[in-house]
Amino acid sequence: MPEPGSKKYDTRRARLRKDAEGSGTSDQDANRVANEELQENEGWRSRGPRTGRGRGPKGERPGSH
Repeated sequence: MPEPGSKKYDTRRARLRKDAEGSGTSDQDANRVANEELQENEGWRSRGPRTGRGRGPKGERPGSH
């Protein structure tokens, strides 16, 4: 599933934002509404780092001692 920051996520967010603006929501509120709607849907949430490098320095990772 797409994650926040990915192109697919950003495209979906832009569409939701435009729809919200078209229904009379202010510019700042449309941004918030689009983000909230995407975060409610479990498939769009971040799954965390995919690689060991994404979890941080090797010596600071849980269980690496």
